Amino acid sequence: MKVGDLLIDESEIVESFVRASGPGGQNVNKVASAVELRFDARGSPSLPNDVAVRLIKLAGARATLDGVVVIFAQKFASQPRNREDARARLAALLAKAQERPKPRRATRPTLASRARRLDEKTRRGAVKALRRRTTGAD
Repeated sequence: MKVGDLLIDESEIVESFVRASGPGGQNVNKVASAVELRFDARGSPSLPNDVAVRLIKLAGARATLDGVVVIFAQKFASQPRNREDARARLAALLAKAQERPKPRRATRPTLASRARRLDEKTRRGAVKALRRRTTGAD
């Protein structure tokens, strides 16, 4: 499987077929059309370490504590289409994990923006001061 600059060996992807949940009549009870795809991101020799870390973070709840990404596909009634769907979802995750985050450069507020902020604070304070109860008037 080729995703961007990465070439993932087929032996690293483990697929198992299980029965799908939901409606489907008698057929759903006999045919294992859902696909559970497992990819060991942490142990994969094809993935650079930084990509593996980003992939596990992107996977969120779909990643186990051991760093295995689990994708469950049962959208379609046929096994081959669910298999394609699971692989496409893994490819999308891998493509997104390859994008390096743009480094944030710290900036300072301009003098004019600081002055505007202080002017606004003064104005708001004046409005609130007018709402206060004055002394001596009851």
